[in-house]
Amino acid sequence: MDDRPLGELVDGARNGERAAWDAIVDRYAGLVFAICRRFRLSDADRYDVSQTVWLHLVEHLPRLRNSEALPGWLATTTRHECLDVVKQESRRGRDALPADLAAPDAIDAEDIDVHLLRAERRAALRHAFAQLPEKCRHLLRLLTHDPPTPYEEIGKVMGIPIGSIGPSRARCLARLRRMPALAALGTAVSRLDAEPATAGDGPSGGTDG
Repeated sequence: MDDRPLGELVDGARNGERAAWDAIVDRYAGLVFAICRRFRLSDADRYDVSQTVWLHLVEHLPRLRNSEALPGWLATTTRHECLDVVKQESRRGRDALPADLAAPDAIDAEDIDVHLLRAERRAALRHAFAQLPEKCRHLLRLLTHDPPTPYEEIGKVMGIPIGSIGPSRARCLARLRRMPALAALGTAVSRLDAEPATAGDGPSGGTDG
């Protein structure tokens, strides 16, 4: 994941840097799809709207003066495209636009704020995680693997007794919480706190403080 500031990503994308463009799409695809879901679009329509929004951004990016305005531009553009889809469906005799979506700014501010907060927390967590020692990163990856990795296998891979997995996990999480990037945001590491569902393979239940 590319956790550069948005301004750097926008500059990179303007200059044809593929990694910067991919990072922008990855960071804000959730915002685009969240707005599409609010309009109750079908999967096919959500995909079409998303593709159209990103094509518009390719054209608009050179004219974007303030990189911090990008999330708002994406939200507004997505909303307009969704409205077009809904109006077309309405003209075909299908359901009209729901009343709770009719207000011009009913979606933008709420979705932008929520998405930006989540994106900021994810970026902080990835940055802090990257600063951990390799042994901690390896252990936490195994503990959050989907499907869950049995404690017995984790012990073999890590070369540690099963009984020490829990205490090692606690120490790694404590170290992660103390990282400046997370401390500044007060970010909870809830997914890493969750014990893997490995009944019969090791300790279960509870979290570390």
